[in-house]
Amino acid sequence: MRHLLRYIGQRLYTTWATFWFLVPFVLTFPLQWYFSRRPDGHGVVHALNRFWSWFSITMWAVPIEVVRESKGPTPQPCVYVANHGSYVDIMMLFKYIPGFLNMMGKASLAKVPVWGPIFGNVYITVDRTSAVSRGRAMVAARRGLAAGKSIAIFAEGRISPTPGKELLPLLDGAFQLAIEMRVPLVPVGMPLNHMFMPDVAKDLRVRYHRLKIVFHPPISTDGLTLADIPALKQRVAAQLTSDFLPEGAVKPGPSTWRAPAVSQEQPQSVNS
Repeated sequence: MRHLLRYIGQRLYTTWATFWFLVPFVLTFPLQWYFSRRPDGHGVVHALNRFWSWFSITMWAVPIEVVRESKGPTPQPCVYVANHGSYVDIMMLFKYIPGFLNMMGKASLAKVPVWGPIFGNVYITVDRTSAVSRGRAMVAARRGLAAGKSIAIFAEGRISPTPGKELLPLLDGAFQLAIEMRVPLVPVGMPLNHMFMPDVAKDLRVRYHRLKIVFHPPISTDGLTLADIPALKQRVAAQLTSDFLPEGAVKPGPSTWRAPAVSQEQPQSVNS
């Protein structure tokens, strides 16, 4: 009975979370579509996305711990380097980073029905398997930073298969960008997002679970060269993995109303 009630609760909460994810987008979609097609309207679209993120996360009613280790304001513009464990990551960054934030996402995001073209028009997409696409993305990111727009990059390049437990090797792009543009790096750890919405194939899995986001102190890139990238990556990786928590080491399993099977060992026969 306990497993059945848990299953029903998980299904109901998934429905609740999905509903409040869709409602603000549906309501703001006409404005997002219109302003995403205008170069001078991208700030409006981002403001709508920030509202969407704030509203949805608020309605999910999960406790969220926000840690800002730096006492002063974050220097702008900067490059935010975040770990990637869930599709909720983008919403958390939009909610807790004020002002316009350039987001670098994988090219497949622009192919998501309805919302994808909006993302592709407003933010930066990249196909990491294509040198041409990577080059174009870096040019767009440099232009944004030169215009005073901070950017967030998931330096792992994709969602980790073991989020909250192991960090994928960080790619060079974010660090090269920060050094070349002489802007600070800000590591951002999100160790529990995958406990709320894990990345699982062909399944929408939402679990009520607390969230946490950690903004580490800015790292100055003044005086650094591209030769310093390996040490810089190691430093940032150490900070991001330091945010991992024991409760986030295992992905939530699928919903089921059945009690887990209890293995019974068969007694071995003894020949006399």
